[in-house]
Amino acid sequence: MNQNQCYLPTAIVVVVCGVAQVRSSASDHRYTAGDEVPLYANKVGPFHNPSETYRFFDFPFCSSAPVKEKKEALGEVLNGDRLVSAPYRLDFLGNKEAEVACKRKLTKEEVAKFRTAVSKDYYFQMYYDDLPIWGFLGKVDKEGKADPSEYKYYLFKHLIFEILYNKDRVIEITVRSDPNALVDLTQDEPVNVDFMYTVKWKETETPFEKRMDKYSESSSMPHHLEIHWFSIINSCVTVLIRDQRPDKCVPN
Repeated sequence: MNQNQCYLPTAIVVVVCGVAQVRSSASDHRYTAGDEVPLYANKVGPFHNPSETYRFFDFPFCSSAPVKEKKEALGEVLNGDRLVSAPYRLDFLGNKEAEVACKRKLTKEEVAKFRTAVSKDYYFQMYYDDLPIWGFLGKVDKEGKADPSEYKYYLFKHLIFEILYNKDRVIEITVRSDPNALVDLTQDEPVNVDFMYTVKWKETETPFEKRMDKYSESSSMPHHLEIHWFSIINSCVTVLIRDQRPDKCVPN
């Protein structure tokens, strides 16, 4: 007796998550004094909405050299990375003190754009030798001011990079803003900005193989670092492949 063979619909779910590391242009992460270590500017976006991000130079920063885009791997694309050369140069073991990276005269429209970003707690993200770093664009001074119309808005113009190294390798990097180096954005008026940076190197005994441990232990991260992992989750892509059910069974 012949039996009818039915082709039932099948569903294959493929989940692809952008958890790949950013890869620098340095193949072995080994450097000698004075070597240029790759530093890429990545995203800018509001602290409270990590899925909303913009390119670094969508905002009126400046650069003393032509901005170059990094060729991104698939994992970086899925993670929403938009890597370009940063305006700061952090050579291996090269200390710097309040060096001017570049200068720019902000128009009143650009001042307003930065002010809006500061009011929404916008942060930036960069990668240095594959290590992620975060910082805020500025701050809002609300102290002693009950009326929001009296708030003062400031842009941070001086970044301080502190880098740990072990022999010929970068182990850790942090960035903070100089609280005394501020640009007043309160009024819609043109303003001159000198974007500055300081670099401080310090030796550590932490081995290179353990330098990523703090990023894998999300529970011990400061809250602002958790933005990165929320963004990764948001970048997960689900691909559904489904065979179409035939109109009728096909006999043998």
